[in-house]
Amino acid sequence: MTARPIRGTAAALLATTLALTAAACSNPGSTGPAASGDSVVVGIAYEPESLSPLLGYGKDGNSKIFDGLLAFDAGMKLKPALAVALPEVGADGLTYTYKLRKGVTFSDGKPFTAKDVVFTYRTILDPKTNNPYRTELDALKDVRAVGDGTVVFTLAYPYAPFAQRTVLGIAPEHVAAGQDVNAGPFTTRPVGTGPYVLTDWSKGEKLAFKANPRYWGGVPKVKKFTMAIIKDDDVRATRLRAGDLDGAILPPNLAKGFKADRARKTYEATSYDYRTVTLPTHDKAAGDPAIRRALDLAVDRRTMVDQILEGAGKPAYGPVPTGSEWFTAGTERAHDPARAGKILDEAGWKPGKDGIRERDGVRAAFPLWYLSGDKLRQDHALAYASDAKKAGIAVTTQAGTWEVIEPRMRTDAVLAGGGAPGDPDFDQYTLLHSTLAGDGFNNMARYANPVVDKALDAGRRTNDKAARKAAYDTVQRELVKNPGYTFLTHIDHVYVVNDRWDGPSTQVEPHDHGLAAGPWWNIEDWTPRTPRTPEK
Repeated sequence: MTARPIRGTAAALLATTLALTAAACSNPGSTGPAASGDSVVVGIAYEPESLSPLLGYGKDGNSKIFDGLLAFDAGMKLKPALAVALPEVGADGLTYTYKLRKGVTFSDGKPFTAKDVVFTYRTILDPKTNNPYRTELDALKDVRAVGDGTVVFTLAYPYAPFAQRTVLGIAPEHVAAGQDVNAGPFTTRPVGTGPYVLTDWSKGEKLAFKANPRYWGGVPKVKKFTMAIIKDDDVRATRLRAGDLDGAILPPNLAKGFKADRARKTYEATSYDYRTVTLPTHDKAAGDPAIRRALDLAVDRRTMVDQILEGAGKPAYGPVPTGSEWFTAGTERAHDPARAGKILDEAGWKPGKDGIRERDGVRAAFPLWYLSGDKLRQDHALAYASDAKKAGIAVTTQAGTWEVIEPRMRTDAVLAGGGAPGDPDFDQYTLLHSTLAGDGFNNMARYANPVVDKALDAGRRTNDKAARKAAYDTVQRELVKNPGYTFLTHIDHVYVVNDRWDGPSTQVEPHDHGLAAGPWWNIEDWTPRTPRTPEK
C-alpha cells in the first residue's frame, strides 16, 4: 500500500533508485543543504503523482501550497483557514454556509474569492476529472457562491463529517480552468494560497519550496523547505546521521540509534496507520472464508508490535484503532493457533506430506507482495508468513515496486497500509465497499459483503451518532466472521529532527506520513531557537 489509506497513494511511490540518494551515499560526510540557518530539509519515503487538489493532493490538509476552507489544529479540531469561522449548518443538516476571509491572494497575486471554491468542488465532482477520492464527496449535491465572500454547500443527504472534507485545498480558477485538469501544467506547477510556493520538483529526488511572501497568515520564518524523496529506510537514516537532512521518518529500530543524540529530538506520533494483508477473493486459497478466519487467529499481533515496532504501536483488528471511540469492543482476536487449525480441519483443509494443507487438489498457498525498501512492510510480511506456515498455510513473500505489484493485486496478496483519523467513513468505505472492488487501490482485496455494504451506506447517510456507531459496529463484527484482510498492527510514526527550531510537534496522523504529516505539519509556524548564552 501507499502513503494514503488503502485506496491508493501507492501510485505515489518511487519506482527507481534515487539519484539524490546515490549522491549522498557516495559522500556520507556531506552536510548538504541542511546546514543553512533558515532552511529545513527532511527525508520522506513517498512523492505524489500530482500537486493538484483537483486530483486529490492536499485533500486531508497540510499541503503547504494550498489552504482549505478549514484546517486541523494540533489536537485535530477544525479551525478556520480560508473561511473566517466554522460553517453555519442548516437545521436539516443539508446546507453548510462558509464566510470567506478577505484580502487573501494566491501566490501569483490574484485575489481568492468564492468562485475559486465553487470551481474546485465542481471540478472534482466532474466525472471527467481523474480524482480517485470522488466518493468522499458523494453527499455533495451542489456548491454555489453568494457574492465573492460566501459559499453555500448543499448536500443530498445529511453527512456528519462533511465539514472535515472542507480542509481540501482550493485551486485558482483563473489558472486551472483553462487547461487539461488531468495532465495540464497546474498538476506539476501549482499556484495556491498556502504558506509555501513550489520552486522545484525533481521527480524521484525532491520537492523544494520557498516561503510565500503573500501568505495571509504571515511569511514563515523557515524560508526554504525541501522534502528529499528517499525510498530506502536505511539510506534515509544514513543521510540524517551525515547531516544531509534536518529530519526524517524512520522505522522504530533505526530511530532508536538516535536516542542518545542531544542535537536531535525523536517524535512519536500516534496514528491510524495500519498494516494489513489483502486476501484476494479470486485466489482459491486466500479467498476461502476458512483460510481467512484461520489466518486471523494464527497471526501473533502482539509479538509484531513488540519485536517489529519496538512497542511503537498496537495490535490491529480492523481499520479502527482499539483506542478510538468508534472501535467495537469484543472484536479483538486472540492469537489462537489451535483454534485456527480446528477451523481449517472442519473446512476440509488437511495437512499434506510437507505440512501444507490441501483441499480438493488445491494447496493452501499464495504469494504475498511487499514494497521493496520498506523494512516495516518486509518485517510484517515475513512474520505473517512464519505464523501462517505454523497453521499449514504457505505464504511466499516477494518484494517489488508498485509498478510490479499493482497488476498482481487481483490474484496475489499484498502487505498494504491505510488509515485515516477522524470519522470512520473516511477509510472504511473505500476499503470495504463492494462497488469499489478493484477500483485502483480502493478495496484491493475485492471484498464483497452485502451486510457491510448496507452498514457503510447507513453510516454515511445519517447525522445520528448512535445510529452511526451501530452501523460501524456491524462492519467490524462482520470482519470477524469473514475477514477479507488480515489486519496486523497500528503503527506509531517515528521521526528524528534536528533540535534547533521551536514549534515542531505531531498530530494524530493518517497513513500518509511524511508529505503532509510529520513534525513539519506546521512548519510555517516554526521559529529559530535563540542560542543559549554560555555560563561564565
